[in-house]
Amino acid sequence: MTLTSVQTFIIICMVTFGTVITRFLPFALFHNNKGNNSFITYFGKVLPYSAIGLLVVYCLKGVNFKSPANILPEAISIIGIILLHNWKGNALLSIGIGTAVYMFLVQTVF
Repeated sequence: MTLTSVQTFIIICMVTFGTVITRFLPFALFHNNKGNNSFITYFGKVLPYSAIGLLVVYCLKGVNFKSPANILPEAISIIGIILLHNWKGNALLSIGIGTAVYMFLVQTVF
């Protein structure tokens, strides 16, 4: 199905509008609370751990735990991520190097 120029323009406008609303709505709703909102503070403490848990489950959903050859690259990468994060404390560095280690293991070793 090919879209016309008008349809493409409308889609771009709707996506832009949705992005702007989701970016500015929290500031409009909580503009008077100078950081003292317990609801936002709670989510600020809980959501990062929830997001990491969700990512771990998503990344390991297709792993066959009955075959050691399938689980070894994931296990080595996860252990490396945990050790590197405990050592350096940088999430971006840990995820990046963990991904590189996993890709190296999958493409060359296993």
